[in-house]
Amino acid sequence: MLNLTIKRLSQAFREGRLSPTEVCRSCLNRIKKTQHLNAYISVTEELALKQAQEAETRLSQGAPKGPLDGIPFAVKDNFCTKNIRTTCASRMLKDYIPPYSATVVQKLLDQGAVLMGKTNMDEFAMGSGSTDGFYGPVRNPWSYTAPYREQSSAAPDSDWVISGGSSGGSAAAVASLTSYLALGSDTGGSTRNPGALCGLVALKPTYGLLSRHGLIPLVNSMDVPGILTRSVSDTAIVLGILQDLDVQDSTTIPAPASLADLPVDFNVKNLCVGIPKEYHAPGLSEEVLAQWSHVADMFERSGARVEQVSLPHTQYSIVCYHVLCCAEVASNMARFDGLEYGHRSEVDSSTEAMYGSTRHEGFNDVVRGRILSGNYFLLKQNYHHYFVKAQKVRRLIANDFKVVFDSGVDVLLTPTTLTDASPYSDFTQEDNRTRSAQEDVFTQPVNVAGLPAVSMPTALSRQGLPIGLQLIGPALQDRKLLSVAQWIEQRVGFPSISDYVEFSESRTRREQISTVW
Repeated sequence: MLNLTIKRLSQAFREGRLSPTEVCRSCLNRIKKTQHLNAYISVTEELALKQAQEAETRLSQGAPKGPLDGIPFAVKDNFCTKNIRTTCASRMLKDYIPPYSATVVQKLLDQGAVLMGKTNMDEFAMGSGSTDGFYGPVRNPWSYTAPYREQSSAAPDSDWVISGGSSGGSAAAVASLTSYLALGSDTGGSTRNPGALCGLVALKPTYGLLSRHGLIPLVNSMDVPGILTRSVSDTAIVLGILQDLDVQDSTTIPAPASLADLPVDFNVKNLCVGIPKEYHAPGLSEEVLAQWSHVADMFERSGARVEQVSLPHTQYSIVCYHVLCCAEVASNMARFDGLEYGHRSEVDSSTEAMYGSTRHEGFNDVVRGRILSGNYFLLKQNYHHYFVKAQKVRRLIANDFKVVFDSGVDVLLTPTTLTDASPYSDFTQEDNRTRSAQEDVFTQPVNVAGLPAVSMPTALSRQGLPIGLQLIGPALQDRKLLSVAQWIEQRVGFPSISDYVEFSESRTRREQISTVW
């Protein structure tokens, strides 16, 4: 039941074989059983049961609101939710309750979807591991499955691997079967990175296709709401509901076409797949490289044209992204001053002292560091040397993609991450800035250029952890991108995590797993 696709679950609801209340209770029970994952900051149990009951009534009357009526979902805690705490995993907003909901959240609610809760993340979405939030790190559900534990001699409560970030809580929520879909945000890879590490489909749509209204901003010019599901078809359903203009977000654009069902048998014979040579980056694991080559060979054997292409300014992209990110962070974080909302320091000797103390207490070291860097880049004497130059490089990076796609390439096939998920103990040995530069190397160029990209799981590594690959397409070609992704999904046969939640090779291992699942 918990591992059905959204389409099949919706059909089961309409035929009366399952009820929204029954499924909601199962998800809530699973949230309680998987508290050790730390996937949720807030669980909206009472609201979820109320929404599920309302959906059940509509369905019994034959009047569902849409394909998501009664479907449980989760939301990253940087999307505003009316009358529900929204913290951005920061002390600064630990008690903030918005008076409105983000447009994408409201669209899901209007469809009758059932909100299970708000998910954990890196503070203000600044990170790539979901290890730097006020509410603690998020554990990857695959840390507790048979494939990984068979390779690990550690006890189930140690040596766990990260979920990726910054939308790690959303990814962990979907992977642990506590929700059927989740919203993340994607500024430099924050949806695709955890999607790859947790074995999920993760879509970063074309910039402007989904409204950012109510998404607490990190980098306005790159932020997009992301979608995390367990299948490509589920992602297409959600995208079709969320896309389109929003009068409250001037950056939104009209949806190119409604997203009908994706083609069951997509023909790749006329497809040209580009392999960017610059994405053979230092640190790329042999296993990820092998999967990259394997899927490229799959395309070629099926009649697609596979070509090596060049994106020559890729090497400058991560530095360009860092400068622009920090500059916009400095601007966006200025609103958190202790005067209007959020945390307020008890230091009251002067407004200036209260302001400084509030920001020191409310932000962690990562956020404060990016604010300081951004303010430095924006100083009058530095503005042209850093910010303006980064904007020029951004244009060059976007043009690289345009030249490749104009040459006849339909999609680009790349890794999503350098390796499978790292153990928490290893990941936290390096600082947030270093780790983000490493983990975002394949993902952030797409945000710089405003293009759509999707990560999908293709295999398990020798450690028993998911490996993901990324497809990148031209702007507004999101549906075609998902069609190609589904073609891959149908052929790689990636296993469901539910196959490994409980196993019976030995009583000792069964007892170990049951204690954490």
